[in-house]
Amino acid sequence: MGSRLDLRRVQTSSEPSVTKSRALTCLGMSITTDAITADYTAITEGCGLLDRSERGKLALSGSGGPEFLQGQVTNDVEGLEPGAGCYAAFLTPKGKMLGDLRILNTGDELLLDTERVALQELFNMIRRSRVGYDVELHKRTVERGLLSLIGPHALSLAGGIELPGEEHAHRATELAGASVRVIRTDVGVDLLIEDAGATETVAAALREAGAVPVSEVAAECLRVERGRPRYGIDLDETVIPQEAGLNARAVSFTKGCYVGQETVARLHYRGKPNRTLRGLALSSPASPGDALTFGERSVGRLGSVAVSPRFGPIALALVRREAENGAVVSVGEEGLGATVVELPFS
Repeated sequence: MGSRLDLRRVQTSSEPSVTKSRALTCLGMSITTDAITADYTAITEGCGLLDRSERGKLALSGSGGPEFLQGQVTNDVEGLEPGAGCYAAFLTPKGKMLGDLRILNTGDELLLDTERVALQELFNMIRRSRVGYDVELHKRTVERGLLSLIGPHALSLAGGIELPGEEHAHRATELAGASVRVIRTDVGVDLLIEDAGATETVAAALREAGAVPVSEVAAECLRVERGRPRYGIDLDETVIPQEAGLNARAVSFTKGCYVGQETVARLHYRGKPNRTLRGLALSSPASPGDALTFGERSVGRLGSVAVSPRFGPIALALVRREAENGAVVSVGEEGLGATVVELPFS
C-alpha cells in the first residue's frame, strides 16, 4: 500500500455571475448555462468531482496477462512497468475499432477500464482468445468505484501524493479509510476505489476538502475542447485509429503483431486516411449525428457536441479530407454554418 492521503481543503475560484440563464440539453441532461459556466470554472480553475463508476472494469491476473494482451491491443502492454499504464484500442482483423481502454500494470494484475458500451466486446475478446495463456479474467464493474477529479488542483486535493507526470501513472494509497488507486489523467486524476461501497464515503471526504460536484455536460465540454474522441459517440466499429488521430496515444509501431495490425500499419506507412477527426466551430448549437456537407458533397456527421463558455458551440467530427481546416461546411437540414478547425480548440 502506498502513502496515506492527508486531505486538506483547497480554495477554488468563486462561481462567476451570469446575467441570463438558458436551458440546454446535452447527453440527455437538461442543464442551465449558468450551471455549466459554474461547473466549467471548477474544472478549469479549481477541482471538479464526477462519479464515473459506470465505466466497464475488468482485471487480468496470471503470469501470461501481459503477453496475452500484447497480441490483442494496439499499444505496448509488455513494456509497462508496475505503476505505469497506457491507452489502447482493440480491433477487428480489418483494423476497425471494437472499443478502447485504459490498461494499468499494478505488478500483480492488469487493470482494464473501458466505455460501458464497449465492455461486452472487450470481455468476449478476452474470454475467446485467452486459451493457452496463464490468464484469469475478473469482472470488476460493480465491485469497484471510480471518481474523477478534474482541474488544476486535482492532485493536491487528492492529498498531494507523489505521482509521475505521465498520463496513466498510478499509485495505491488510502483515502477516507478506503483503499484507492490514484491515476493521472490528462485533466487531473481518477480514483479507482477497491470497494464500490466506499465510493460515497470517499466522495464526501473530497467534497469536504473542496472538490465541487460537477455535471457530465461540463466534463464533456472540456473533453471536446481538448479534441479527445469518445467511443460510442465519436468512434465506432467503422473507425480505424489513425482516422481519429489516435496513433500517437494508442498505437505502438515497434511492438509485435496484434489483431488488426496489418491495416493499421499499412495506412500509417503507405496511405492517407480519407477522413480525419476535426473540430467544428458552430454558428449555433447542433446535435450529434447532424450531417455535414461541403458544397454538394456529404463530408461527415457530427459526433460530440458542446456549448463551451470559452469557445461557444463546438463539436467533433470525422470529416473527409476535402474539407480542409478553415473550410465552412453546412450542418443538418437547417444548413447551419460551421468552420472546420484544428484540434485542440484554441
